[in-house]
Amino acid sequence: MSDMAEPQILIRDLETVADMRDVEQIQKDVWGVPDLEVVPLSQLLAAKASGGVLIGAFDNRTLSGFVYGFVGYERGTTVHHSHMLAVKPEYRAHDLGFRLKTAQRERVLEQGIEIMTWTFDPLQSLNAYFNFNKLGVVADQYFVNFYGEAAASFLHRNGTDRLWVSWHLASERVARKLDKAYSAGSISGLPAIIEVGEGDSPHSNELEVCLSGERAIIEIPADINLLERQNSELAFEWRTATRSAFTEAIAAGYVVDDFYRTGLTDRQIGAYVLLREKSP
Repeated sequence: MSDMAEPQILIRDLETVADMRDVEQIQKDVWGVPDLEVVPLSQLLAAKASGGVLIGAFDNRTLSGFVYGFVGYERGTTVHHSHMLAVKPEYRAHDLGFRLKTAQRERVLEQGIEIMTWTFDPLQSLNAYFNFNKLGVVADQYFVNFYGEAAASFLHRNGTDRLWVSWHLASERVARKLDKAYSAGSISGLPAIIEVGEGDSPHSNELEVCLSGERAIIEIPADINLLERQNSELAFEWRTATRSAFTEAIAAGYVVDDFYRTGLTDRQIGAYVLLREKSP
């Protein structure tokens, strides 16, 4: 890809064996997973044949990203579970993640399915902003070490806790989010269950006070990956603190509703907004 010209990206369904082999390779390139943990061609083909969706983003003949999901059954409802979304680092300035997700949404709605789910690491602020602020997901499930305490990918060095999010594809809220016409209001003055303290350390506030109103927030560092490289013990403190905050809040009837990127006096942070009622 040339650094001088905007790539002409084609979004299309992946159909051929060659396409599937490219998907195998990009999993290793983007996440560093070993062969044993790659979702293989045989699984991709079987999932597609039974209603799964596999879409790629191509710069000429180069697969620059893909999204993959399959039909699931959750809480008595047929859903689409989006298992993987990957974009090569050199293409991340071109909004390919958003384009792949909206294409996936179109395919799933055509199947008559109106809920899509997936998981992500709640300490990853860029993913949180993308999922909640740009797409409009909500979450009321938190899993501790969903993929085990340790995983082979270089992305999983601080446990594998995950938020399980739901994307209500046909809702007005999601339509407004995709059109950038949705505003959830200010978070100024909301009680913080966890806040970013001095030296980027997690500071916990009294849970009963924070969970006494309709809304609360959970703050996280802007870049947990950088923090982990600089101070792995501090990154683990964030895992422990936010794990407790999310599980306690969800058990108390709160739903993770949105995510803000906001500023302290000297740096950016992220803030999850929690509501007592779900509003898909």
